[in-house]
Amino acid sequence: FFFFMTLEATAKKLIERYFQQLTEGCGNTSCTNEFCASFQGFQPLDKNAAAAKALDLFKANAKLCDYYPSIKLRADNVEMGNKMSTEDFSGTLKVDHEFYVRSVQAVFKISVCFGVSDIHYLTEHTVCSILTSCEEKGDYSALVRVVGRIFSNSDALMKSFRKDEFDTTKNLDSVKPAEQQSGEDSSAASLPDPALNGGLDSCEVAVDLDSVRRVYDKLLSIDQVEAALVNALIFLTPNVELDLEYLDVYETNPDYLNIFLIVMENSNLHSPEYLEVALPQFCKAMSKLPVSALARLSKLWSKYSLPRLRRMMETFQQLITFTVVSNEYDSDNLVNDDETVVAATKCLKVVFYASILGGDVDMEHNDEDEEDSDSDELTLHELLGEERLYKKGPRVDPLEKELGVRTVDSIRPLIPFEDFINESLNDVIEMDKDFTFFKVDAETKFSFQSCPFILSAITKNQGLYYDNRISMYSERRLTALYSMVQGQQPNPYLKLKVRRDHIIDDALVRLEMISMENPSDLKKQLFVEFEGEQGVDEGGVSKEFFQLVLEEIFNPDIGMFTYDDNTKLFWFNSSSLENEAQYTLIGIVLGLAIYNNCILDVHFPMVVYRKLMGKKGTFLDLSDSHPVLYQSLKELLEYTGNVEEDMMLTFQISHTDLFGNPILYDLKEQGDQIAVTKANRQEFVDLYADYILNTSVETQFKAFKKGFLMVTSESPMKYLFRPEEVELLICGSRKLDFEALERTTDYDGGYTKDTQVIKDFWETIHSFSDEQKRLFLQFTTGTDRAPVGGLGKLKMIIAKNGSDTDRLPTSHTCFNALLLPEYSSKEKLRERLLKAITYAEGFGML
Repeated sequence: FFFFMTLEATAKKLIERYFQQLTEGCGNTSCTNEFCASFQGFQPLDKNAAAAKALDLFKANAKLCDYYPSIKLRADNVEMGNKMSTEDFSGTLKVDHEFYVRSVQAVFKISVCFGVSDIHYLTEHTVCSILTSCEEKGDYSALVRVVGRIFSNSDALMKSFRKDEFDTTKNLDSVKPAEQQSGEDSSAASLPDPALNGGLDSCEVAVDLDSVRRVYDKLLSIDQVEAALVNALIFLTPNVELDLEYLDVYETNPDYLNIFLIVMENSNLHSPEYLEVALPQFCKAMSKLPVSALARLSKLWSKYSLPRLRRMMETFQQLITFTVVSNEYDSDNLVNDDETVVAATKCLKVVFYASILGGDVDMEHNDEDEEDSDSDELTLHELLGEERLYKKGPRVDPLEKELGVRTVDSIRPLIPFEDFINESLNDVIEMDKDFTFFKVDAETKFSFQSCPFILSAITKNQGLYYDNRISMYSERRLTALYSMVQGQQPNPYLKLKVRRDHIIDDALVRLEMISMENPSDLKKQLFVEFEGEQGVDEGGVSKEFFQLVLEEIFNPDIGMFTYDDNTKLFWFNSSSLENEAQYTLIGIVLGLAIYNNCILDVHFPMVVYRKLMGKKGTFLDLSDSHPVLYQSLKELLEYTGNVEEDMMLTFQISHTDLFGNPILYDLKEQGDQIAVTKANRQEFVDLYADYILNTSVETQFKAFKKGFLMVTSESPMKYLFRPEEVELLICGSRKLDFEALERTTDYDGGYTKDTQVIKDFWETIHSFSDEQKRLFLQFTTGTDRAPVGGLGKLKMIIAKNGSDTDRLPTSHTCFNALLLPEYSSKEKLRERLLKAITYAEGFGML
């Protein structure tokens, strides 16, 4: 009702303008408007005739002159709800009361019909007014028509719910026909100039989002309106997609982004009504936005509350899952070719980066990687036309580059990374095909590896496996070609011949020579031979080689690493006497383990993997690498007393070297003269953490990273995996599912899954504590962790090792084989097995 009252007031002002124009003119002696008293051929009218004519002109939307300042209507001077009295109006027009009443009634009827049908954009007040009227009538058809028309028109929707629409009268004036508006001052009825928003900060927007949310709360409770919104979105999105693809509308008007902001506030987008057609089309349109627009969306959404951002994530995830389970995919019908899944994945990427930006993020503390200088010489791959398949250099996601943030910069995202993984999608991806698209056809085919956040570590590991195997095959081909040209015997493998009792020296010398003479040989498949022993390396010998090297390298007596009994983690020894080559070797070993798909029994804190991915260690990283120090520094930061007097700390710290001697180090110049106070304690903590995690071990870690990158520098690992996933690749998973291990275990020597001792064995294993299960896994496989994908991927073998005996079970860790005698009872089996896994070090593991 208030809406119509305001329309009535506005209409009366217009009739007054027509009346003044007919009786007094506009003052322009050259006026060409035949309905203006200033027009030379105009026939004067008495006031009653002028009043009647004014009403007719209003009904016909006739032209108004611009040059009469005393009656010029300005929307910003019209007060909402201000009504002229009957006496004022009749006095102005000098008409009788009865004519006035008839005129106002006619105006009211016209304004109601005219205003609702010709609304060009929406405000919260407009929607509420129409809704109130519809509720009174019990008929929502008018609201359905308005909502349907505005939400199906990109220009109208873009101009709706603007922050600067404070005065409802502006919107009411703006519903007048274009011809009528052109006859008035542009400030009276015009919308805010979209160009004014072109210079907005990327996190600012012209849309009043709170207003949009309140409107949706009202509209979505009405079934007819919900249907109108669905149909409007179906009609809207193809036109938006075409505009973005061919007209570059966002570059012309950045406020075009308002459409996507408004639509995404619809909390019902995940419902079945939208999933079939409307939401897929919307995602296709959104995926056509330029990178700059997607980055702006991501920044805007990063300011949203967690529930709202999660709803968006779940909306896109639900569309992907719904589409995947509703279709059948195979090698001929790839999910990569499904436009809906691809578009929704691209939209999900925007939410993914919004989650990173909205959480705890460290965009500083980056290690500058040494960039290889580009050579002008053609490589053999380029000569063979294979440069696309074997192209070098790290990939950079365009959206990531635009935002200036990387996944590795995230300390704690708003939404956990795991929630972005879509298991249904992972189940249907053909990774061999996807890898080809990723490496070769990236410009013409979509690869889900370009959106690694949606892939599980298992799926990404398959992609990495294909990359590694193709690199191995490539080096094998190149070796064969070089050998043919040079007339030498081809050597397609990375062969290491070592002595068991000199394994470090032999491996160090050989790998150091390879890294200097021909680093590309490190990309070949590893083939290890122990001197004086026969056997073909089908993976088991290489695994044993890794185990022996790590056992020696991490021996506390050597002093390359320090070991924390509480955390059971190793850290670089800053005062180690070993040379850099030893650390380079361990880096190469870790790289080779990933490259050759081998799990290592390595125990590093997470900061090591973050540093390998290009970040520096910070105070928060001390929590798992140096927990005691972390707790002390945390208490310093939280201390409420007098820090300087009570703590008596300076910017000079001390620690012990390899021999227990104290070493003093100034965190700042003349640090012993600078007291730690409440004002500078954060700086002290940051410098302390930087020294422990970066400066003090810079030489050792730099050599270690150098060795690691010798093997992995051309791998997409850094692009695909997060630090915790790199740890998973190298060390395996801490989650142990022995039910899965039982299902995939093979038997040999006469055993089957139905043999009584095997049944007793699995019942015994399942009854073990978590620690005992880890000991068993260490005893059988050489590591207490599961490979990527879980224990079901382990392929353990249980072989019969004679009849009942007092001998303990033994194992071949390089083949994941358990040699189990056929014990006469379950109790005896349990006792013998526990003794074997508890006291296995030094014997029993072959």
